[in-house]
Amino acid sequence: MAKRKFKYKLLKKKHSPKGVLSSVLAGVSLLLFFAAVFCSLVFHGNGGLYLGAMGLIAIALSVYGFLLGLKSFGDKERDLFYCKVGALGNGVLMVIWLALFLAGIA
Repeated sequence: MAKRKFKYKLLKKKHSPKGVLSSVLAGVSLLLFFAAVFCSLVFHGNGGLYLGAMGLIAIALSVYGFLLGLKSFGDKERDLFYCKVGALGNGVLMVIWLALFLAGIA
């Protein structure tokens, strides 16, 4: 009896464009976070209006990236790696930014 050889071929799926954009937005929000921390250290906590505006923009980018990452899970026949990275990264950054914002108000 002949021995059967099974060959599996993995399909090379394209990445979800929304997932890639979500990951890029997470990276931008992370860069803005580090820039805000650096500027706050340089100005000894007296960043003023510009750091506040940068923080609000970063929060908005993080929220939009999180929602975009969640929507990208619905893409069929697409690789979901960047969807997971973008949704998770933006979710964590969103919580960090919200905690900093609420700590600044208090």
